[in-house]
Amino acid sequence: MILAHETLSLYDKMLFEKAVVQAPFQKANPMTNEACFLYILEGENKTYSELERTHIKVGESVLMKCGNFMSTLLPDKNAGTYEAIAVHFYPEILKKAYGNNLPSFLQRHAIQHSSSLVKLEAITLIQKYIESILFYFKNPSLVNEDLLILKLKEIILLLLQTDNCNKIKKVLANLFTEQIFDFKEIIEAHLFSSISVSVLAELTNNSLSSFKRKFKKIYNDSPNNYIKNRRLQKASNLLVVTELSISHIAYDCGFNDIAHFSKSFKQKFSVSPSNFRLNQKHKTLSQS
Repeated sequence: MILAHETLSLYDKMLFEKAVVQAPFQKANPMTNEACFLYILEGENKTYSELERTHIKVGESVLMKCGNFMSTLLPDKNAGTYEAIAVHFYPEILKKAYGNNLPSFLQRHAIQHSSSLVKLEAITLIQKYIESILFYFKNPSLVNEDLLILKLKEIILLLLQTDNCNKIKKVLANLFTEQIFDFKEIIEAHLFSSISVSVLAELTNNSLSSFKRKFKKIYNDSPNNYIKNRRLQKASNLLVVTELSISHIAYDCGFNDIAHFSKSFKQKFSVSPSNFRLNQKHKTLSQS
């Protein structure tokens, strides 16, 4: 539930957005002709694109190019809420703002496959910039068109000065170039992410029912059953070839609940994860 929402607009488009949300909260965020810079003020954000995922905390930020995203907003442990500020980029607004001095990232480029998400750790310059935007939210009477244009250009310059500037440049060069991903690419990219089938459906731009039909046709299995079996198979391999704890392996394979993981593992392999590991070690010793 959204508790508070404020915006500052340029040329009748939302440029800056500040929101306070009662979390946890899940939100679909398709951006077909838009890009976004998101900074976390309170709580945490887990965002998934078609092929990637990122987890940002207070003081951290992420640049997202045009694409399809799903976000899980997590609350601050003390306040119980999530708060973030976003800068929205639209091609028509940027062209107006820059006029004849159009930067290279707004000009036509050959389509490149670049990251959809670039995470930035806590950076003092970015923090100070966000503080200045918060000041204008508190004092909207001071805001005018020229100021907003300056602040829009400033965040782009700051992003290009970060340690991730090479990745940032690639994203900016394809900021509004939407990449088309194959259905199976998206599935394989998130097999071991702890996301639901409904989120996968969103990322593939399908309704849940259409997603299940398409999945069945391609994999000859239901999404839940196929994904669970792939995760359990990976877990069984990790139990043999690593010394990682069972809880670590469970989380690494996309299981959020250890008890559920253990129960599912035993149903598939007729033995608990710990006994499976012991049995495999005994087999190896007997063969040596």
